[in-house]
Amino acid sequence: MSVLSPNRSQRPASARSQARTAGRGGARSGAPRAGRPSAWWGLPALLFFGLFAVLPMVLVVYLSLTTWGGLGSPQFVGFANWTRLLGDSVMHRAIGLTLMLTVGSWAVQTPIALLLGVWASGRQRNRAVLSAIYFVPLLLSSAAIAIIWRALLDPNFGPLAQIGPLIGAPGLDLLSSESGAFTVILFVSAWQFIPLHTLLYQGGARQIPESLYQASEIDGAGRYRAFWHITLPQLRNTITTSSVLMIVGSLTYFDTVLIITGGGPGHATTIVPYLMYEAGFENYEYGYASAVACVLVAVATLASLLMVRFTGFGSMRSTREGM
Repeated sequence: MSVLSPNRSQRPASARSQARTAGRGGARSGAPRAGRPSAWWGLPALLFFGLFAVLPMVLVVYLSLTTWGGLGSPQFVGFANWTRLLGDSVMHRAIGLTLMLTVGSWAVQTPIALLLGVWASGRQRNRAVLSAIYFVPLLLSSAAIAIIWRALLDPNFGPLAQIGPLIGAPGLDLLSSESGAFTVILFVSAWQFIPLHTLLYQGGARQIPESLYQASEIDGAGRYRAFWHITLPQLRNTITTSSVLMIVGSLTYFDTVLIITGGGPGHATTIVPYLMYEAGFENYEYGYASAVACVLVAVATLASLLMVRFTGFGSMRSTREGM
C-alpha cells in the first residue's frame, strides 16, 4: 500500500466523523459555493426571453381569437378563425407542402453536406481553396440569393432563354409548372444552406482522432470501410445537430418563396409561412394570420421535440469520451 495513498478505512473514526461534521457545517453556513453562479445571472436571459418570445406568443394567441384589419381595435370572435382554419383546403395543402419541403431538404442537403464536409476536412491546399468557393453562399442574404435565381430562371431574359432551344425546349419556364416551381424552391434552399451544414461536418470530421484511421489501416480496412465504420459513427452528434437546424429552418422558410414564386403557380409553393404572410400583409386578416402562426409554432415545436426524443439530442455525449 502506498504511503501517499492510504486506505480510507485506516483513517481513525473520529477523523472521519469530524470531516463529515465539517462538511455539513460548511454547507449549512453562509459560505459561498465555488463554481456555481448565483441564479441572478440568469435573470437578464429570462427577461429577454419573456419580452421577445413569451409575450409576443401570448399576443399572437389572443389575436387568433379576434378579427382585425390593422386599424382600430381587434374584435373578439372566439374560435371562428380556428374553425375556418380547420376547413381551409389551402391551409391543408400548405401543411403538406411544408412537410414535403422539410423532408426533401433534409434528404437532399444531408448527404451532400456530409460528403463535402468530410472531403473539406483534409489538409491539402486545393481543398482549402475549393472550400472557400463552396462557402460563398454563406456571405449572401436570402433576398439577394432569391433575386439572383429569379433572374437566372427568367424565361425571356435569363440563361434559360438561350439554353431552352438547344435542348429542344424553347420557352422553357420552370416556374410556370407546379412541379417545376417546387423543385426550384427545393434546389435554391439546398444551394443556399448546404455550405452551412458543410461547415458543421467539416469541423466535426476534423475532431475525429487520427489514431482511429491509423488503426483501421493496420487492420486492412479501406477508405470506404473507414468512412462507414469510423467517420459516420463519430459524426452522429453532428448529424443530429445539423438535422435539427435543417428541419426547424425548413419549417420557417419564407423569403425565397416570396421573391421567386410568390406562392404560385396557383398554390403550388404556398407553404405555411407564406400563407401566414399572405393572410396578414396582403389580405389584412391579422386574426386568421395569427391562427396560422400558432399552427406553425406548434408544428415546429413538435418536430423539435421528436428530434430530441428519438435521436438522443438531449443526452448527447462526446464521441471522444474515454480516449
